[in-house]
Amino acid sequence: MRTLRSVLYLCVMGLLSPAASSQEAGITELNGELRFPWSVAELPDGGFLVAEREGTLQHLAADGSLLTEIQGVPPVYAKSQGGLFDVLLAQDFADSQMIYLSYAHGTPAANGTRIARAKMNGSTLENLEVVFTVSPLKDTPVHYGGRLAWGPEGALLLTTGDGFDYREAAQDRESLLGKTLRLTAEGAAFPGTEAQEGRPEVWTYGHRNPQGLVVTPEGAVWSHEHGPQGGDELNVLVAGENYGWPVATFGIDYNGARISPFERYPEMQDSAWHWTPSIGPSGLAYVPTPDAEAQGTFYLGGLAIPGLYAAERKGDQILAVERRYPELRERVRDVRLARDGTLLVLTDGENGRFLRLKL
Repeated sequence: MRTLRSVLYLCVMGLLSPAASSQEAGITELNGELRFPWSVAELPDGGFLVAEREGTLQHLAADGSLLTEIQGVPPVYAKSQGGLFDVLLAQDFADSQMIYLSYAHGTPAANGTRIARAKMNGSTLENLEVVFTVSPLKDTPVHYGGRLAWGPEGALLLTTGDGFDYREAAQDRESLLGKTLRLTAEGAAFPGTEAQEGRPEVWTYGHRNPQGLVVTPEGAVWSHEHGPQGGDELNVLVAGENYGWPVATFGIDYNGARISPFERYPEMQDSAWHWTPSIGPSGLAYVPTPDAEAQGTFYLGGLAIPGLYAAERKGDQILAVERRYPELRERVRDVRLARDGTLLVLTDGENGRFLRLKL
């Protein structure tokens, strides 16, 4: 277990300069007029789909210019942290033109994370189908999770948050809050998903609000999640395992009270890395080291301490974390690895930017 202590805190705040600060700028702005962008997917033709939290899906050209707003997006519950989250291309997108969307659905009294899929026909989504809704519904507009990825064996992975006021549900395997779910493309429980007890869709549990999810080339699944004040985590996910929240955490509550007396707990998984103070991680990309399996670098954004961070990986360990591109001081919502080896980055805000970063 490792943590960022006070020296690294000064580094990320820009008061001290980590080694990465000498890096030459390699940032190209593709678009600077996005409204609260949440996720980006690269299309086979070189263009992009960008999901904006308030409920719009934008189709951008390869140079980042706006082509059109996609019609037929399902209604979303856009309040506080709720809205349109991830956009994921179907594994056979080149043939099917199918995309998957995760989003907040419902009303103030009853809302939750939902997945729908539809065929993209030009600038319109057709044959929209809801494939999964997280239950139970909740009455809080926060902590939805909402990241999607295609996992090993073609499973559809979805992260879910604990709903903030329902933190104990993260330990309840009958609840889908605070989990990583493993589904089929049609939204059923994936065959063979760990089902020691509780809901068969539950793959891992004990999470707070996971907003980063990536699968490495050798098939390892990694995720990160927000802690409260401190205790953000980067985890390698293992089927059936418990990641501790709220029984074990390095964070404290927003009122200053201890959430738990335990930072670690028997039979619960330690994180590969944790941040104290919190950086508010969002978005997650992985760049493998050439010719070295299970070795590479994770890139993720910071919302609470804005910027881009790099985490050096070896196997299941994180060796070091440092700030990259120190001139990038905006809240970073999403980070993806493009096919050409550059990073695609979305900054958060009313005038969100879409950036390409040269590594």
